[in-house]
Amino acid sequence: MDFSFYRVFIIAGILAVQFFLSTRNNKYWGLFLPVAYIVSLTWMLITNHIDSAISYSLILILGLLFLIAEWVGGRKYLVEKQKKELEKMEIHDMR
Repeated sequence: MDFSFYRVFIIAGILAVQFFLSTRNNKYWGLFLPVAYIVSLTWMLITNHIDSAISYSLILILGLLFLIAEWVGGRKYLVEKQKKELEKMEIHDMR
């Protein structure tokens, strides 16, 4: 198996965890992974695992875009779920 094949599954898993954390009632759970991502990338830049500031910036922006998109999607899912539950309760109260 190719190393990039595993990398795709790891990234998909991280995005799934980000979506899960974003669907919690406390919206700040969704901040955990973006902050951890920023800290780890900054550590990689400081220890010269990333060669230039330009590649650091591009990787940081791209990764944060994906994480923030998952956060927004998770928050929308939570709001829709809460609306459906409220509608069910209102229909049950009318009976």
